Amino acid sequence: MSSYIRVPAERLAPEVLQELLEEYASRDGTDYGPEELTLAEKTGNLRRQLQDADLCILFHLETQEWDLVRKEQAQSLIEE
Repeated sequence: MSSYIRVPAERLAPEVLQELLEEYASRDGTDYGPEELTLAEKTGNLRRQLQDADLCILFHLETQEWDLVRKEQAQSLIEE
């Protein structure tokens, strides 16, 4: 049984989703290319990727941590 569950973005309160996106976009090691983007631009890009189902929100049941991952990676993690 997988330790991950997928969390549909639409199930989160708008302010919770925004905080989640801001936290992810401001993590060390997140690189958005040669141009510097504002936090609003970064979170907007992440939101679009969630809406397009290119990204998924996963929650790890054992560690109680979440992450944004590409849908292909999410599927493999859920199937483990």
